[in-house]
Amino acid sequence: MVNATRVFISCNIPMAQFIIHYNNSLPQKFTIHVLDDTHLLVPPQAAEMIRRAISEFRDQNSYEKPA
Repeated sequence: MVNATRVFISCNIPMAQFIIHYNNSLPQKFTIHVLDDTHLLVPPQAAEMIRRAISEFRDQNSYEKPA
């Protein structure tokens, strides 16, 4: 079993900004190491929280054509 100390995230600049903003909006913040504009390191327990937040954000901002 692998025990990761950090999870590497590679994304575009707007998504990295979304993740940083999401972290700043939490009452209990996690540590983000910003490597550059498109690469971040986050704790493993934060990775699933980030995935859920991105999924919710995409669901809220998707267009469905009326029937």
